Amino acid sequence: MAMICINTRIQAPREIVFDLSRNIDLHLESTAHTNEVVIAGRQSGLIELNETVTWRAKHLGCYRELTTKITAMEYPVKFEDRMTKGPFKYLQHIHLFREEDSGTLMTDLFYFAAPYGFLGRIVTVLGLKPYMKRLLYKRNCMIKARAEAFLTNP
Repeated sequence: MAMICINTRIQAPREIVFDLSRNIDLHLESTAHTNEVVIAGRQSGLIELNETVTWRAKHLGCYRELTTKITAMEYPVKFEDRMTKGPFKYLQHIHLFREEDSGTLMTDLFYFAAPYGFLGRIVTVLGLKPYMKRLLYKRNCMIKARAEAFLTNP
């Protein structure tokens, strides 16, 4: 299983960062380059505990569908989503939010495993892990920009 950990410092209250992180519309904006759309479940707004969303997007040259469910939520400290159906053997994304003097430390813990055994592990190391890390980083940059802009233009 692969793990990605990304820490993002954001100069905004953690409640704002938490809500932006679970905002379906912002997620779609951050993945516009993949032609991502929602095809089932929560369509827009803030996803809540036990809700699901099914995404369809073009990743690595192919359209893929992924259904995730919010399996844990403690506002505004953490939430977790897990794949219930999709191309991975396993996928869990834990979102953590810690208050700091300068705002919020947002931490993503992203655990995943590709199918196909040994071949899947090779694909993960050579391409999938860096690809997923770039997607998460891009999303976090958008969350940071929106949260910090909100403070200057509420």
